[in-house]
Amino acid sequence: MRKSIARRALAGGLTVAAAAAITVWAAGTASAVGSPTGFGAGTTGGGSASPVTVSSGSALISAMQSSNAAVIRINGMLSISGMQDVGSNKTLIGVGSGSGITGGGLDVDGATNVIIQNLNFRNWSDDAINVQDASTRIWIDHNDFNFNGADGALDIKRASDNITVSWNKFSNHDKTALLGHSDGNGSQDRGHLRVSYHHNWFNGTTQRHPRVRFGNPVHVYNNFYGGVRSYGVASTVEGGVLVEGNYFENTSDAYHCGEGSSPAGALVARNNTLASSAGSTSGCTGTVRGIPYGYSLDPPANVKSIVTGGAGVGRLGV
Repeated sequence: MRKSIARRALAGGLTVAAAAAITVWAAGTASAVGSPTGFGAGTTGGGSASPVTVSSGSALISAMQSSNAAVIRINGMLSISGMQDVGSNKTLIGVGSGSGITGGGLDVDGATNVIIQNLNFRNWSDDAINVQDASTRIWIDHNDFNFNGADGALDIKRASDNITVSWNKFSNHDKTALLGHSDGNGSQDRGHLRVSYHHNWFNGTTQRHPRVRFGNPVHVYNNFYGGVRSYGVASTVEGGVLVEGNYFENTSDAYHCGEGSSPAGALVARNNTLASSAGSTSGCTGTVRGIPYGYSLDPPANVKSIVTGGAGVGRLGV
């Protein structure tokens, strides 16, 4: 099924990357599709554990808070309340394109080796996903965040590390992707908060794409920013962000250093496409550390079509 769809996409003139990205996820898929690149490389989640399918919020909470490795298939839009913990060695994957979580959010708190994939997040009462307290090896991929929840769509903080955020679609939300929760938390955060954000679609969102404190390096590449209302990327206190190969469209403040009362960090911008958009590195301080992994960069001029063709739920590719 997947190969035939990819062939049709290539025949239609899309790039190999775009064809792979629009591969439709088969409802019978048991575990995570693909594997993460970037800082989250090596994340396996529940691995080869026998999958379980959950169709209620209570069943989801029980399965994802167990002490065992688990592959949890979420069937339908499940309602939960508040922030619910996700244990280590878990894969959470939505069935088809209509599954996800509403009302509450996922708290990845002191956990390691977690995959969250192919889920719709709606109407969250706090954060949709909160990654905190030295959580590590986390992959958040091909999810859809929409309908303006109460607080952050995706917050990463408190010494969490080695995380990849890829191929997600964020729409119509204010506080999108915070990295590092406060200026005074350097003793915990220095040397951590290393995150790769790639091939995400920021669709009419407002701010924090991401807003960075202390993480250095943070790698923001091959994302599409469409009609972002306030600002794209902000590097603040001791942050170091490489912004490369992105496509900014109708985004008047694509990237800058400093934000609110937070002092400027370091930011390097290179090879971005700025369509009716502008960014500035004026006032940036410090240096961005080298990216410690190899990666392939899609041509920035192609990023809009690649990302809009592949990001979000129901379009899993390798």
